[in-house]
Amino acid sequence: MQPLTGHQGLPVSFHALEFRPDRDEWIVGRQGTDKIIALPAIGMDAVRLLTAGKTVEETRSSLRAATGRDINVRAFVEGLASAGLVASIGERRFPVAPTVVSLPWVQSRHVRWLMNPVLHVVLLLVPVAALAVAVVRPGVLPSWDSFLWTEYGTFTVLVQCVIGWCLIALHEAAHLLTARAVGVLGRIRLGTRLQFLVAQTEVSAIWLKGRRERLTVYLSGMTLDGVIWGGCLLARGWGADWVLLPVIVATLFLTLATQCLVFMRTDLYFVIQDLTGCRNLFSDTARYLRHVAAKPFRRRTPHPLRSLPSRERRVVKAYAVAMVVGSAACLSIGFRILTEVTWPLLHRSVVHLMDSSDRWIQLDALATVLVLGGLQILWVRLWWKRHGERVRRMSWSAGKWRSGY
Repeated sequence: MQPLTGHQGLPVSFHALEFRPDRDEWIVGRQGTDKIIALPAIGMDAVRLLTAGKTVEETRSSLRAATGRDINVRAFVEGLASAGLVASIGERRFPVAPTVVSLPWVQSRHVRWLMNPVLHVVLLLVPVAALAVAVVRPGVLPSWDSFLWTEYGTFTVLVQCVIGWCLIALHEAAHLLTARAVGVLGRIRLGTRLQFLVAQTEVSAIWLKGRRERLTVYLSGMTLDGVIWGGCLLARGWGADWVLLPVIVATLFLTLATQCLVFMRTDLYFVIQDLTGCRNLFSDTARYLRHVAAKPFRRRTPHPLRSLPSRERRVVKAYAVAMVVGSAACLSIGFRILTEVTWPLLHRSVVHLMDSSDRWIQLDALATVLVLGGLQILWVRLWWKRHGERVRRMSWSAGKWRSGY
């Protein structure tokens, strides 16, 4: 980003911006980017003046006359350009990289009906009716051995993977399409949360919309999960005996339970973040925990919560407890599963693959190694893509600290 020295007298144009008031600030951004910023009222006034055709210097003079404050409009415009909101400064252009969008052919007008409140009520009636049936007839609820529906272990694992990823795809498509219904672009990608391999839908620009739209997008995936879960349970209650119905019901039960792990960025986390008014709950909490962890080493760092209102500070500190306790418990359970189930199963499969003379046993072992090993490799690759740079910085800082010590 080059400085704007000498450009004070030039006009500034913006990309197609959207904005909304939020308490005493304005949320500003544009579709197709994950950089959504909050501006104070005077910053929004500067954007309006620049949009009206005033130059950087004219905007500075107008703000000084109106407020008595001398605002560094040049630095302000530099920040907006860094956030990808500025289209040009005089003859200088700021091109925007093409936006990666999932299902780009789906337009808002195609799926606007997804925001109909009547539809939402009808959808919610399905899991409610299923719960009523389950209370009256507990036998319709599947047991855990529903996952072991065939004696062929490899076939069980492969079918479970297919069912699981199909349900995940539907869940993320619900987020994507409800966001598209209100004009928000987004994309689906793979990622990690602690030891979990997850799919997630990036719709950061939903922050530019109203609360009803935001909450609808956040809860749409769980709503669809509940509808499918309820539909399968009602089918069992009506006598359907398809062998995979219990597998789908049990899988969705685990999926919905996982959404309650709000110490990770699950769907319910975003609901809590929105309702509490904490725009960066997870990031603020992570900074706070790093600050607390640095205290025993006597590293003096500015308190990360100093600039937050007292209400947000209380929420962040409460969430920090949930994050520490929940993450520790989740990692502990994940480590036990890894050491007591995954690794022994991989070891047994490798032994069968190398020593067994039975071709079917070897084929079963090979499929197990490919599925389990492939998932572990994919998780490591995605984790490193997200955290690798931070690990390198921490390693460099630790090396520098030891050298100084």
